[in-house]
Amino acid sequence: MRASRAVGGGSICEARRLQLADGRSIFVKEARGAPPGLFPAEAEGLAALGAAGGPRVPAVLAVEERFLALEDLGAGRASKGDWEHFGHALARLHRQSAEGFGFAADNFIGRTPQPNGWMADGPTFFAERRLLHLGRACRDERGLDRRTLQALESIARRLPELLPDEPPALLHGDLWTGNVHPCASGEIALIDPAAHFGYREADLAMTSLFGSLPAAFHAAYESAWPLAPGARERVSLFNLYHLLNHLLLFGGGYRASVEQTARRWA
Repeated sequence: MRASRAVGGGSICEARRLQLADGRSIFVKEARGAPPGLFPAEAEGLAALGAAGGPRVPAVLAVEERFLALEDLGAGRASKGDWEHFGHALARLHRQSAEGFGFAADNFIGRTPQPNGWMADGPTFFAERRLLHLGRACRDERGLDRRTLQALESIARRLPELLPDEPPALLHGDLWTGNVHPCASGEIALIDPAAHFGYREADLAMTSLFGSLPAAFHAAYESAWPLAPGARERVSLFNLYHLLNHLLLFGGGYRASVEQTARRWA
């Protein structure tokens, strides 16, 4: 190894870019409070996304319990054409389907365990494996009040009428803007997945939760695979899962958003 340089931006892991003796550069993530099994689960998710013919993902070079070594994608600036290409590629990823909702193994959304046991019914999966799973965890660990949990239970009962009638799609699962990475070439890659088969609108909704992606991306996705009617209105419903997770991870700053969104949809 010739050189090592720390890379900032992560809240769970320490990341470094290593310059090898042969001139190659690799990206290494090391555990810093990361839960056991996080890196093998991430590697499994990257493998699934990489095999789907969608956006680029970094190749996994080595994985152990305490570290994950990845292809170094570099960092650059994406053009309008790159965003259009990414929109089409994400639609191709979402075209990959399965017989049910879930994934081959459980994984993580941030540091939070994410159960992915297969279910044939999408509304039941989103209720039990997502909203109620985190709602109960927030009740136990963050004191989420009974009224809000009852609102989540009401939403769960209404999901069959609220959610689109679509097949399960292969999702990145944690598609906030920080996990959409412009490579040195400008090509846009996906990093840090929480992969599973779910509603494609869940991926798209999260792209607007913390920041936003360019209009060229959205237009390209819609041209490749138009969303079902009402998708814009369902954004906050799908993002309720991530608000619950942030309440669980980071505390009370997210409580009001969870309560307001739950009341709205209940």
